Amino acid sequence: MFNKKIEKLQYITHQSPSSTHCELIQKACLSGVKWVQLRVKNAPYEEWLRYAQNARHCSREAGAILIINDHVEIAKAVGADGVHLGKTDMSPIAARKILGDDAIIGGTANTFEEIQKLAKQGVDYIGVGPFRFTITKENLSPLVGLDGYRKIAQQCREAGIMIPLIAVGGIRVEDVSEILGTGMYGIAAASAIGYGEISINAERFIEVIG
Repeated sequence: MFNKKIEKLQYITHQSPSSTHCELIQKACLSGVKWVQLRVKNAPYEEWLRYAQNARHCSREAGAILIINDHVEIAKAVGADGVHLGKTDMSPIAARKILGDDAIIGGTANTFEEIQKLAKQGVDYIGVGPFRFTITKENLSPLVGLDGYRKIAQQCREAGIMIPLIAVGGIRVEDVSEILGTGMYGIAAASAIGYGEISINAERFIEVIG
């Protein structure tokens, strides 16, 4: 159905004072997570690159897909599996020229109109949100919620858009079943996995998603 393997559970790193990105990735992957998005904010290029190199090593050891948030050049430099682009980042078309046809390229959307635009630009999946308010994301778009996901999923079906839609933004494990019931393909989580007991949190998400 889809050209590339898109996991239904996507873990987004959010470094804390007690854990590095690589430590978070290792713990999540040991618990069964197969898709990691490295998100580093407000860091200089060299620091960003170092995080990405470590993440590439950790994810490769675990056999997990590594997606770099925002930074196409760093994704290429470390040989990541792909990149996730925000609304103000490089266009998916330009990113594809740099990373090649085999790269996984995701985009961010808040509305059906934005999904349509991304679909025309050849993205492999779309992160749709935020579901609810989250402290791990700056400059939030309007909340989508369950009703918003239902409407967007229906609009995509009617328009023949079959790109996997990943719900994101403040999602907790108890939200997963209802969200998937709206027609979303999968979910992405940051703090709900990365804070506290990562292994327990990740396993709970995996159990619900199936």
